[in-house]
Amino acid sequence: MENSKLEDETKLLKETILHLKKEIDRLRQAPLLVAEIKEVLGDTAILHLKTGNEFYVNISKDVIGLQPGDAVLVEQKNLNIVKKINGSSSFGVEKFVIMEKPNIDWSDVGGLKDTIRELQEVIELPLTKPELFEKVGIQPPKGILLHGPPGTGKTLLAKAVASATKSTFIEIVGSELVQKFIGEGAKIVKEIFQLAKQKAPAIVFIDEIDALASKRIEQGTSGEREVQRTFMQLLAELDGFKPLGNVKLIATTNRKDILDPAIIRPGRLDRLIHVKNPDFEGIKQIFKIHTKKMNFDKKIDFEKIYKLIQKEEFSGAEIHSIATESGYNAIRKKRSKIIEKDLVEAIKKVKEDEEKEKRHEMFF
Repeated sequence: MENSKLEDETKLLKETILHLKKEIDRLRQAPLLVAEIKEVLGDTAILHLKTGNEFYVNISKDVIGLQPGDAVLVEQKNLNIVKKINGSSSFGVEKFVIMEKPNIDWSDVGGLKDTIRELQEVIELPLTKPELFEKVGIQPPKGILLHGPPGTGKTLLAKAVASATKSTFIEIVGSELVQKFIGEGAKIVKEIFQLAKQKAPAIVFIDEIDALASKRIEQGTSGEREVQRTFMQLLAELDGFKPLGNVKLIATTNRKDILDPAIIRPGRLDRLIHVKNPDFEGIKQIFKIHTKKMNFDKKIDFEKIYKLIQKEEFSGAEIHSIATESGYNAIRKKRSKIIEKDLVEAIKKVKEDEEKEKRHEMFF
């Protein structure tokens, strides 16, 4: 009985030792590299690494069903392909972009009547009624550039037109297209437009395009040359657009003066729309949109408030900040209604914050 018990314990210990040895061997294995298949040639393949280098390598017999674009694991020493990772690296760009179906109505955009009309003519009509342009015999712009001061509603306009056309909204910031390794930025640009075509109808929205499309210089660092390569890929994608296709490009900038002329020539971003700070009527519309659920005292002279806002030349975003700050002022005083003094103090605070920001920018 006792011998049997010892034999069982010995067997268990041997199994444990064997398991631990296997685990140690597994942990001692050299890490594998992640790469992408560019082309499959029988039992060999052309491999693309993140560094931009490409290699002709062997495929392990255990790996089957490889296709261009697949993500694989390769050995460090000889780069032989040893395993396929589930899924494809195609459209890996999705981690760089915000993709959504916006639910913003034109009525949510205040003070930009003329701008809205232009967007409807240039983006909405070609996507919803392309036959009108075919009958007249004209081609609409492939893309537009919204330019103007910060906070004037450029992103909101782009989302509203995407909502009106029931399009997929693909948003990316221009600086995110500037990548470390050679060719990576250009690849992302290419994949963004491939993704847009797959999700069509779609609107590609590039915010702060000046980070990518600023004027080119003859001499520059390797980083600047990589930005130029990415920019050239963007131009190539625009040139491949169909004017009456179901993918449109909307770009924004606060610095139109530094853009390369190539991006805004006819056939590319050939419609330039200046989004300005709101006028008096626009201020009233924007203020009402942002305050429709707020509890105001009936004695407030709103005309006076609108004039104060107009005097300071506030943007739509700053008007929203005024509405929010006035609510905080009421909460601090333990009131359930917002009075005129709350709004006046909010205007002063937003003005002070704006001046602090300007002073800060002077030092950088």
